[in-house]
Amino acid sequence: MSLKEQVYSVLLVSSAEKFNTDMARFLPEAEYSPVVKAGSISAAQRAVAERSYDFIIINAPLSDDLGVRFAIDSSVSSGACVLLLVRAELYSDICDKASRHGVFTLPKPITKQAMETALRWLAASREKVKRFEKKSVSVEDKMKEIRTVNKAKWLLISNEGMEEPEAHRYLEKEAMNRCISKLQLADEIIKKYS
Repeated sequence: MSLKEQVYSVLLVSSAEKFNTDMARFLPEAEYSPVVKAGSISAAQRAVAERSYDFIIINAPLSDDLGVRFAIDSSVSSGACVLLLVRAELYSDICDKASRHGVFTLPKPITKQAMETALRWLAASREKVKRFEKKSVSVEDKMKEIRTVNKAKWLLISNEGMEEPEAHRYLEKEAMNRCISKLQLADEIIKKYS
């Protein structure tokens, strides 16, 4: 699926109405929905607490903070891809600090081409994060299955007097004979002896 076919949720953190209006041109509803606007860091923190976002775009400074700490915290603690826009004279220092935490940083004023490129970077990064999130869930599920099967195996050992290799073979063979997964069989054994 092409990146153009994806729809990304966006949190736009900016206290400058002109910036918000200009950004609307870059964030058509067909590709970016919902686009939630927050005028301060505290409002942005509330928005992030309510739901997750694919992109967080911060136009620094804001009325209550520069936004660097929020950008870093958002990047580290969520799957959101974060873009921080800062004044040109602050760019080098902030970029050095924020990029180590996965925050994309650009100096202002920003050109149309640079913003379009930044949005493509965010989309590419978000797709990569999604793949890692799927793998993480898959590994967690596999670990849960291994723990459950091992618990069933130890219940067979303690209640049926089987040796460990015998309990292992029993689980594999019985699951295969009944055309069910080892996890389903393990759950049945755990219920039986619990």
